[in-house]
Amino acid sequence: MRTNSPLSGLAYLGRGFKMLSEPGLRAFILVPLLINTVIFVGAIYLLVTNFSAWVDALIALWLPDWGWLDYLIYFLWPIFALVLVLMVYYGFSVVANFIAAPFNGILSERVEQRLRGEAISNELTLLQMIPGTLSRELAKLAYFIPRVLLLLILGFIPLINLATPVLWFFFSAWMMAIQYIDYPMDNNGLTFKRMKVLLKERRWSALSLGSVIQLGMLVPLLNLILMPAAVIGATIFWVEEYEAQSEQNRLR
Repeated sequence: MRTNSPLSGLAYLGRGFKMLSEPGLRAFILVPLLINTVIFVGAIYLLVTNFSAWVDALIALWLPDWGWLDYLIYFLWPIFALVLVLMVYYGFSVVANFIAAPFNGILSERVEQRLRGEAISNELTLLQMIPGTLSRELAKLAYFIPRVLLLLILGFIPLINLATPVLWFFFSAWMMAIQYIDYPMDNNGLTFKRMKVLLKERRWSALSLGSVIQLGMLVPLLNLILMPAAVIGATIFWVEEYEAQSEQNRLR
């Protein structure tokens, strides 16, 4: 099934949640769940204690000091508040995903085995996966950092900076897609460069999945179990939307 639909993300993530309780997967869900709990409790604490001051600081940095623009603060405050929440949650998600990456890789592998009814060709143990998955997380950071810096620079340019909240949302959704869909692609031996090419071919489905993952992270309690559900949903995405590529990898 190759949908490339902007509405498909919610269905993939929903199916990911449904598979969370299946026997054989729970062992690789508990550790990411514990990691998520610790990380996101820290994120919530920081947001609660610093939220208003950080939003005011963002507005002071991005909005030109022109008196006739002061009235825009009342309209822009909610937008900048959303940007701040996305930035903090995504930052903590990067940390959580880096720590949980080996477990997520194994979880994705087990899910693909279950969906296909057979083992994939390069099954590895958790210890064997650690170097490769951590290296892959560093590749994601190398992709992420310069683009974040560009968005931050755009945030200092008058008038253009008014569009940066929208750019932040779509960029964050794209990074969430890369973060989670990369697990099954990496398990199937695809390079990071090839993964990005394939993801662009299914851009709408990828952005849809990334968007619902990103929005789900903003929901208290739901965000604690979101990571394993996102890994499972992304693996279903890989199996169904890249059937030809995944079939070629299995026949190698």
